[in-house]
Amino acid sequence: MIPLSPLDVGEILTGAFATLGRYWQPLLGVAVAVYGAALLVTGGALAVAYAAVGDHLSAVVDTPGRATPAWTDVQPLIIAFAGIWIVVMAALLLSTAMMQTCCPAIVQEAVLGRPVKVGTILLRALSRVPAVIGTVFLSGLIAMVPALLFVTGVVSTTVAYVDPGRWDMTGWLIALGFVGALVLAPVAIWLWVLFSLAPAVVVIESRGPIGALRRSAELVRGSWWRICGISLLAFVIASIAGMAFQQLFNMVGTFPGTFDTGEFSYEPTLGEIFVAVSGYLVLALIAQLVSQIFSTTFPQLVLNLLYIDQRIRKEDLAPALIRAAGPLPPPGPPPGRHR
Repeated sequence: MIPLSPLDVGEILTGAFATLGRYWQPLLGVAVAVYGAALLVTGGALAVAYAAVGDHLSAVVDTPGRATPAWTDVQPLIIAFAGIWIVVMAALLLSTAMMQTCCPAIVQEAVLGRPVKVGTILLRALSRVPAVIGTVFLSGLIAMVPALLFVTGVVSTTVAYVDPGRWDMTGWLIALGFVGALVLAPVAIWLWVLFSLAPAVVVIESRGPIGALRRSAELVRGSWWRICGISLLAFVIASIAGMAFQQLFNMVGTFPGTFDTGEFSYEPTLGEIFVAVSGYLVLALIAQLVSQIFSTTFPQLVLNLLYIDQRIRKEDLAPALIRAAGPLPPPGPPPGRHR
């Protein structure tokens, strides 16, 4: 399915699609387990928050006229929102780390032509998730610096626009934010590509975060432009495919008779509105899940094949992979001869 030799762009993309096609069951099973758990955690956080501050939410929503809600009602809502945001971000981080851990394990077996099971992949991934989280965190700090500088420039510009009297105080922050982001963005991109193979190193070579980053830089060195171009192409393909999936599901939802919404009464209740739109909400959730699975897994499969390709090119890994794949089947009888 994947040639055990130096791979060109077409072979890497074909190999990623072939891995999706052959191993779609474990990939889908892992993704459903991971994102399903994240969804349950998010729903639990929302339920707990509503149980804790539901009365304050009703008081804010039912404030008569244009009266300002009481701070004693607004403050608990802000705290609850911040707590939910932290829980959701933690769930998304863990989900992303799990997918970045499972994809190298699946690609490793795909290169050798071996079958895989969802349970085996999840058990193997759990032991490497902390190291992958550390790797993702360290590499994410690279992009955080120019992003924070850009946000600083935007906020300072907004403050100066709203209150021109503060221009003297915010002018240097505007210059620092935009100029700093412009200067550091190329450096961040260069470092991100240099460390892009680190998750594969963590899983396949069982290295720690710092060792994985060093190993990734060692493998990428000399092929930076090639890996950058192929990675960018993979992300573009995944983004376009994700949007296409969502548009396809949206088109299905617009067909007459797709969902039986019933008829509203003169003054529809909240229950009637929920029944009417529940089908569309379920379809939108499925579309988002399918799009998220593809846009997350496909670039990771490409990056892991790039890792295999770099090791084949730099370390002559192909003979070791051939031996690990097992002996070839015995040749059949020559044509025209029968036993």
